[in-house]
Amino acid sequence: MGEAKRRKETGTPPPRKDNSRKPLIVGASILVVVLAIIGVFFLTASPDPTSDELPVAASNADAFPAELDRYGVSVGDAEAPVVVREFADYQCPACGRFSDASQQLKEAYVESGQVRFVYFDLPLQQHQNAMPAAQAARCAGDQNAYWPMHDQLFEKQTDWSGSGDPVATFTRYANDLGLEERRFRRCMNTELHKEAVEQSRQVAMQLRVTSTPTVLVDNIRLTRPGWGQLSAVVERELADNKQD
Repeated sequence: MGEAKRRKETGTPPPRKDNSRKPLIVGASILVVVLAIIGVFFLTASPDPTSDELPVAASNADAFPAELDRYGVSVGDAEAPVVVREFADYQCPACGRFSDASQQLKEAYVESGQVRFVYFDLPLQQHQNAMPAAQAARCAGDQNAYWPMHDQLFEKQTDWSGSGDPVATFTRYANDLGLEERRFRRCMNTELHKEAVEQSRQVAMQLRVTSTPTVLVDNIRLTRPGWGQLSAVVERELADNKQD
């Protein structure tokens, strides 16, 4: 006897659909969202500057060799009491996420003269457009637009990272910034700043920096690069400088 006919003759109700998996799926989805929120909180929430959980310099650590800063690009007061240095790759997704923190740093501490920020290029071999991007920022710098291009590159990272013609894409950004197109394109096509980018990469190798972003506050390497830890360590270093 067919199942439908049996139910009709015996009055047996149809079997209930098994919805037991639905609560599990909903619960798993909620857990993923909660974990994501917790992750963002730990990266952005500022711990107490006196917290023992904040990174410190090794007991035998030397001061950062400030003479190497000329191979990066700096912004801020040359006499600022605290220096933040970032080694990064424009095509690195984690560097793109950290760019929000570096922007906050410039607004909160660099503009007030408390911090100097130095950006070092560390284009990784696996990122085919990282080297052209680093050169694009420096070519824009020739027209006093290094930081606007720097910010554009991180903001639009997903648009150009897989581009087969990054020069055309970066030239469009240069036009958006009001730069002289012919001068910018010539700078890119002749790889005018390739050596400077390579020198910056050599600084990273010299210091045994191999991952991006690597962020240092004076000679203290952050363990969780993000606004929370960055701002807390900066505050602690500023307070220590006032006591000296």
